[in-house]
Amino acid sequence: MDSSRRGASKTGSTNGTSTTRKPSTRVKNEVNYDEKQAFKDLTDFGDAKPNGAPNSGLAELEQRVNDLNESWETESLLRDCFEEIAEDRFFTEDPDACTPEEAVEYRRLLRDVGPTIFCERTIYAKRITAKKLLTAFGIRPPAFLEGAEDEDYYSLLSLALSRELSKRAKLVKYNTIDDAVGLLKKSKNIIVLTGAGISTSLGIPDFRSKGTGLYSKLEHLGLNDPQEVFDITVFRQDPTIFYSVARDILPDHERFSPTHAFIALLQEKGKLLTNYSQNIDNLEAKAGIRPDKLIQCHGSFATASCVKCGHRVPGETLFPEIKAGEIPRCRKCAQGSRTTANSSRGKGGNGNSNSRKRKLNKDGTEKKARRRPGEYDSNSDSEFDHGGAPVNWSCGVMKPDITFFGEALPDEFSRRLTEHDRDRVDLVIVIGTSLKVAPVSEVVPFLPPHIPQIYISRTPVSHVNFDIDLLGDCDVVVAELCRRAGWELKHEMVPEGQVVETTLAAGFPSRHIFTQVKPVVKVEEAEAGATTDGKAQEKEIKKERKVKKEQGV
Repeated sequence: MDSSRRGASKTGSTNGTSTTRKPSTRVKNEVNYDEKQAFKDLTDFGDAKPNGAPNSGLAELEQRVNDLNESWETESLLRDCFEEIAEDRFFTEDPDACTPEEAVEYRRLLRDVGPTIFCERTIYAKRITAKKLLTAFGIRPPAFLEGAEDEDYYSLLSLALSRELSKRAKLVKYNTIDDAVGLLKKSKNIIVLTGAGISTSLGIPDFRSKGTGLYSKLEHLGLNDPQEVFDITVFRQDPTIFYSVARDILPDHERFSPTHAFIALLQEKGKLLTNYSQNIDNLEAKAGIRPDKLIQCHGSFATASCVKCGHRVPGETLFPEIKAGEIPRCRKCAQGSRTTANSSRGKGGNGNSNSRKRKLNKDGTEKKARRRPGEYDSNSDSEFDHGGAPVNWSCGVMKPDITFFGEALPDEFSRRLTEHDRDRVDLVIVIGTSLKVAPVSEVVPFLPPHIPQIYISRTPVSHVNFDIDLLGDCDVVVAELCRRAGWELKHEMVPEGQVVETTLAAGFPSRHIFTQVKPVVKVEEAEAGATTDGKAQEKEIKKERKVKKEQGV
């Protein structure tokens, strides 16, 4: 890869000439400078500001990103390192890092002038080192580069700039909780994109939370990747892997969460444009979200289909078998098998597959037939044999109509987004999802960038610039928003006399932390998913655990 496109300054070619641009002076130490004057110089372009600089810079950046993608293998270590050190926060505790004010200014400058001029006015002009500039973009300089020359930080800086410019620019006029409430009250076409976080209060695990998420609980299966549980190829080879955990994610159709009720309230007030749900529990329907307002991006347990004949049934009919740890079988296929068996007996057969002529190996042992994908060995002693009970292997396996990895999303997903919602939406609310699974993760970037965006979840995300982050338990956040908006959110899980404390996250003027202080959240509830204020609450949990242990509880 051409290292100049990665922002590197190394030289070298077969004829000894320089193949990349490099700064005129190598900077080994931090550069001391008058910050106020520096920012004045940086942003005062006068007549020298080039027309179309952002566009040309973006074109250059696009080529750089392409180069980086093409060199994935050689750059994988660098990318892994980048992901480890990307904290997406201001390092207020570090005197050598950019201040929050500096960071905001550098990010704005990058978007105003593009990466080329940005570098010319910063690191090439020796106004700041690449090492320090990394902190403006939420990147902590890695320890293994400590003491290295500043040019050695250029590759990481290139990735940081690429990541920043690939994000939607935050709308600076929306920052406060009151701003969020105001947007709720005035908006008439709200897209709500939801994930597993809105169901965790019901005891349904999310997928990626460390320790409590579903993927963390699947290590005992010995899979290369926990996501293989939802891989269609793996399911076709051995559906027992999916059904061994399916009981843990079955929806309780008698309950839905306050967050589901909040979305239904938006619908009731005529404000809901579409709820794009990544959840498969079908609780949106239970909460009253109308089918014309709901896109179940990954399908749901609402229906199930036979992988062999396509016969579809209501999903609830499979629940008893799934809860019992059994593999649901297609009744239509079974009926056809019985008909075939009866016909076979009428012609002199006994209906038993063992009546077929056996093929023998040279040593006289029975030769087993080679299985094709989707077929299973009836002689196996795996749990797929239902504890040794006779199984009719000619029957197809029933699969919930969930979109597995490797399957296409419903056509209605892209059609609704592109042909209906994109030109109508006036507010986007993302709740309880990390937005890491494509193509749903691309919904937010696809929407017009001038549309306000609010994020509600326990922890922030770093790859999307939302206008307002509301961090905490989803149910607590939406209940407080409704209270401030003067809306009544009716739900038995919203406690009477609920008091919610909000604090501003250090260094982030638009990131707010919600903590329920009355009634006090019990330890078990906090562990299951209370707010991410974090340290104080975690300390209380550990303290209470210690007391219980000492008391022998």
